Amino acid sequence: MDIRQSIHSAHANTLDTQGLRDEFLIETIFVPDDYTLTYSHIDRIIVGGIMPVTRAVSINNEVAKQLGVSDFLERRELGMINIGGPGKVTVDGDDYEIGHREALYIGKGSKTVVYASLDPHQPAKFYFNCAPAHKTLPIRKVTAADAASVTLGDPLSSNRRTIHKYLVPEVVETCQLSMGLTQLEPGNLWNTMPCHTHARRMEVYLYFAIADDACVFHMMGEPQETRHIVIHNEQAVISPSWSVHSGVGTRAYSFIWGTVGENQVFDDMDHVAVNDLR
Repeated sequence: MDIRQSIHSAHANTLDTQGLRDEFLIETIFVPDDYTLTYSHIDRIIVGGIMPVTRAVSINNEVAKQLGVSDFLERRELGMINIGGPGKVTVDGDDYEIGHREALYIGKGSKTVVYASLDPHQPAKFYFNCAPAHKTLPIRKVTAADAASVTLGDPLSSNRRTIHKYLVPEVVETCQLSMGLTQLEPGNLWNTMPCHTHARRMEVYLYFAIADDACVFHMMGEPQETRHIVIHNEQAVISPSWSVHSGVGTRAYSFIWGTVGENQVFDDMDHVAVNDLR
């Protein structure tokens, strides 16, 4: 696992471009026939991707040893969203077929999890967030039709978008993890603007469906000390609770958001007026 320590806001203000990227950007999420793991000391979230192509993939017990447990999910819950081709996840012998932009929640205590693609020419790409959990909850597949979806924004402000809430209390019970997928409409570029912070939760964004010749400028930092990180396709960024998290692309794109922390109240945000940003 790549280990990221917590960063104080005053420290972040002193970092140059490469320093910000080293601390907050996860440049590689998907590796064929392998998995990636990034462990952040911020609320102890683990962020990663699994991309089975020619063989099934599972997270080995060496990772569990790093966590001081016998099995990876012995004391953790995991949520994933597949942004690739159709795949299959086998949890303790039970199979779940997870299609494009479908989600799966796996509760604490699951021992053996195996990931596979149904078509090696269109491999699955399982993006996941994993958080400490205090109780065992049922495994649940969530389709786009199951999600709590809402369309927000206005083309005049270039932020017309649909938010699909997959792992939220009104859809599936989790311990602390929430996840969803936001898709911008063609011609719209901004997400989450006006922006906000939420002192009670940290958040991670995975940006995807970005054209090869496009990028997203992800805004971060304290509201009066903003910085930006340039992000390309299928890269993720860690957002501490003190940081704004908003982005603008050179073209429309999609992103997956995941939060862990004190609560799961989606609207628990400290909004920041555009005129107050610096």
